[in-house]
Amino acid sequence: MFIFLSFNANLNSKEIIFAPHNNHNKMTILLLGSGGREHALAWKMLQSDKCTKLFVAPGNAGTGSIATNVNLKITDFEAIKSFALSEQVEMVVVGPEDPLVKGIFDFFKHDKDLKDIPVIGPSKLGATLEGSKEFAKEFLVKHNIPTAGYDSFTKETVEKGCAFLETLQPPYVLKADGLAAGKGVLIINELAEAKQELRNMLVDAKFGEASSKVVIEEFLDGIELSCFVLTDGVNYKILPTAKDYKRIGEGDTGLNTGGMGAVSPVPFADAVLLEKIETRIVKPTIEGLKKDNIQYKGFVFIGLINVKGEPIVIEYNVRMGDPETEVVIPRLESDLVELFQAVANEKLNEINLKVTDKSAATIMVVSGGYPEEYVNGKVISGIETVTDSIVFHAGTKKDNDKIITNGGRVLAITSLGDNFEEAIKKSYQNIEKLHFDTMYYRKDIGFDL
Repeated sequence: MFIFLSFNANLNSKEIIFAPHNNHNKMTILLLGSGGREHALAWKMLQSDKCTKLFVAPGNAGTGSIATNVNLKITDFEAIKSFALSEQVEMVVVGPEDPLVKGIFDFFKHDKDLKDIPVIGPSKLGATLEGSKEFAKEFLVKHNIPTAGYDSFTKETVEKGCAFLETLQPPYVLKADGLAAGKGVLIINELAEAKQELRNMLVDAKFGEASSKVVIEEFLDGIELSCFVLTDGVNYKILPTAKDYKRIGEGDTGLNTGGMGAVSPVPFADAVLLEKIETRIVKPTIEGLKKDNIQYKGFVFIGLINVKGEPIVIEYNVRMGDPETEVVIPRLESDLVELFQAVANEKLNEINLKVTDKSAATIMVVSGGYPEEYVNGKVISGIETVTDSIVFHAGTKKDNDKIITNGGRVLAITSLGDNFEEAIKKSYQNIEKLHFDTMYYRKDIGFDL
């Protein structure tokens, strides 16, 4: 017999589940990452009787309370290798984009000792869909997937870029080609300012290496949503839709962040829109990956904009979003480990995906000063008093017996309700029970729906 702890979806109470030792079910899993997304994935995987041991590297105080945190750098593949072999890891689930873009899937696949351990995440080439905005745009155009008109420029062609800006209507959208931790997109209303920012990005390396190439695209006016797909490279399952709120200030003002809250499902995503998303975007994406011989076993996050009822792709990400994971995963009724096994074995078509009808909302509680300068190490109190919501840890760590802040986004408070208003209300009621010095959160998540 073994015992593991699981969290009940609606309560923060721990329930002890006894499960028989069944070898074909027994699985040791390593999850890479340290944010709210990873805590939500860990929480869900531990509800499966197929997961007997879960390691999270490096994890946070939340993952450490339900799984075993391991101090590994997520891009140090050699260290991950020796850990995976010594602990007999049977599956690796990758949370963030960095290890994927750096090729962890290929590293495992081409190593004789690791090749039988499935990695849930795309190949290095597949991860380029997020690692390079230009590559993603070329893929979209090639496979006739609707996206905004664009062109890309480098330091050498900066003046051509300025001339291209003159051909567009404001506002002007500038995107750093590489990974800039969600902050490399500028939307500017004035032409002169857009030209100046283009020079800042290309010539003065405003986002470092990430902006050595900049994609300029036409602005699309509409409301954004995220569509999440899980694929085994042949088959796919569409997960619940979500909408996140990127800006730090209420009314969607101020600086861009990694995300200040999210709701799922998206109320305006009706059956007609969802059908368009599947036929025009999801199917051609999965078909396109096959046609281009891109190995892809994992999540595809499609950032969309709904322009007058027509879905258009803004970007691809090659992992789950954060904080969207914190609202999508709690709505899954299916066994997540079973889904991952089906991805590894290319048998996703055999799984019936079950999703609750309930709505979910998550509100991010962040450190004062975020997304700019903030101070870590503030003591967090009140987590144990939260009821009827789930507290997913993002930037936290354990310090002796205290939980302290260790990042810009600190906690995600997720609730389920019969509609998103009810879910939002629950989350806000529980946030009032939490405290740390400089704590900040938006009070208007869901305001525009």
